[in-house]
Amino acid sequence: MPTRRWLAVSAVSAVTLLATSAAFAQELTVYTAIEADQLAAYKAAFEADNPGITINWVRDSTGVVTAKLLAERDNPQADVIWGLAATSLMLLKAEGMLEPYAPVGVEKLSPAFVDDAEVPSWVGMNAWVAALCVNTIEAERLGLPMPTSWWDLTDPVYQGHVSMPNPNSSGTGFLDVSSWLQLFGEEEGWAYMDALHQNIAAYTHSGSKPCRDAARGEVGIGISFAYRAAQSKAEGAPIEVVIPSEGVGWDMEAAAIVAGTFELEAAQKLMDWVVTEQANRMYNEGYAVVAFPGIAKPVPFFPENIEAAMIDNDFEWAALNRERILAEWTRRYDGKTEAR
Repeated sequence: MPTRRWLAVSAVSAVTLLATSAAFAQELTVYTAIEADQLAAYKAAFEADNPGITINWVRDSTGVVTAKLLAERDNPQADVIWGLAATSLMLLKAEGMLEPYAPVGVEKLSPAFVDDAEVPSWVGMNAWVAALCVNTIEAERLGLPMPTSWWDLTDPVYQGHVSMPNPNSSGTGFLDVSSWLQLFGEEEGWAYMDALHQNIAAYTHSGSKPCRDAARGEVGIGISFAYRAAQSKAEGAPIEVVIPSEGVGWDMEAAAIVAGTFELEAAQKLMDWVVTEQANRMYNEGYAVVAFPGIAKPVPFFPENIEAAMIDNDFEWAALNRERILAEWTRRYDGKTEAR
């Protein structure tokens, strides 16, 4: 074949190959509340196992992502939700916004981490658990005793030295509030929050920010979650991780397909990957409790025996009462919320 003709044919072939590859390339818009420093690793691992599918993250705090999804109910913009509180996904399921799908291998997960419908609408990934981050240097400087219980935090000695997440924008904040109402009963639970409010310096828009602020010495005590507390301590911050004696609230990070996605096949492949042993080992790098039984290894500085402190959380009650709880919390306490 003459060189010029061979080059022409090769060029056509290359263009055809690129066009074909482009035609099969798929992009998934994935809404998430996963901690930002974890996203790159998850994206890289999934895309390496699924060439031709690209993840485009849309990340914010749990409450913000949940509100965004609800606002887009009639015109969904997301294909998949990966890493949002199970209580939020239960709410979205009740609104008919999730596409039921049983990922390949889902039967290997602990049943507590799987929607109990015949064909599940969501699957859990890991559990995140409430914890206190106490800056030991600031506590000594300010004369703050080491708290051991939730009720300790209502002592006037802590006035202005405690921060916690706003439950409207933070899943951690909501699991705190819903767990107190379950632990203490509604009347005593709101009384507890009334007393705690007197000592709150600010309500943040992020579940990890109270711990990050405590790690920097900007607040003495942050009500946050164990993953961020352990990570802050591992990074050298003068943090003591405290699990209150009454027990702690918790929720699951979970995943689901958004009903109406035009990328259903790619979304199903992502859900298949979410439940794999590989993915669960990655979750275990920050979370001591994961959906895949028998693979979790201890996480450095993570509180020991934390599963024993996790309350018997009624996720359905929390999901069904979410709007009422948030409205009451906002009425009582929103005045101390940080500006965005």
